[in-house]
Amino acid sequence: MQNETQIFGIRAIIEAVNSDKSIDKVFLQKGLRGELFSELENILRKNSINTSYVPVEKLNRLTNRNHQGAVAQISPIPFHDLEHLVVQVLESGKTPLFLLLDQLSDVRNFGAIIRTAECTGVDGIVIQQKGGAPVNGDTIKTSAGAVFKIPICKVDHIKDAVFYMQASGIKVIAATEKTDNLIYDISFKEPCAIIMGSEGKGINPSTLKVVDEKAKLPLLGEIESLNVSVACGTFLYEAVRQRS
Repeated sequence: MQNETQIFGIRAIIEAVNSDKSIDKVFLQKGLRGELFSELENILRKNSINTSYVPVEKLNRLTNRNHQGAVAQISPIPFHDLEHLVVQVLESGKTPLFLLLDQLSDVRNFGAIIRTAECTGVDGIVIQQKGGAPVNGDTIKTSAGAVFKIPICKVDHIKDAVFYMQASGIKVIAATEKTDNLIYDISFKEPCAIIMGSEGKGINPSTLKVVDEKAKLPLLGEIESLNVSVACGTFLYEAVRQRS
């Protein structure tokens, strides 16, 4: 299906990358060769752009135009610079509240989280360059338009954002079942950033090792976990409750 968040053609995508367009993902035809195609591959690698090699049938489903073996998904929003955003929030005088999403994969969960984050006054959301859900039409719809109202930043690795937050005096709290601390044992009153993990794997173990605090929700039923967007909403509203 053709839409306004998509471009196609090798040279068009090269130009888009060189013009600093916010590209979420590029689909490339499996087995394709050629000098221009290799140039595109090199540029995508150099800019750490999420790339997937797919059969030509997949590309034909994405667009009925002459795609030349390459289709890119363009983000409908501009992404913010993390360092600039953190400095801006700190200088505003308010108590920062950030949200870090470690490779969340479902666009509907992503959209629901963005909506809740906007409603709870989150100052910015940080996602990883690769491996997470894109900002697309489904994200926009599920967020009820909140995606246009809250700054979203991309980093090479969530751990990079953790270290920068800590260096800026912002406490990093991981939402994880791998702790004895309940959410109610943790203070959210000071500057803080909450990390939510992916639906299947949770927070990357190497990232868990460097956070300041870990917290979990009490689960009283037989099911061992909550939907990530529900869990995220609970964490954010506990922060709101403590700060009110």
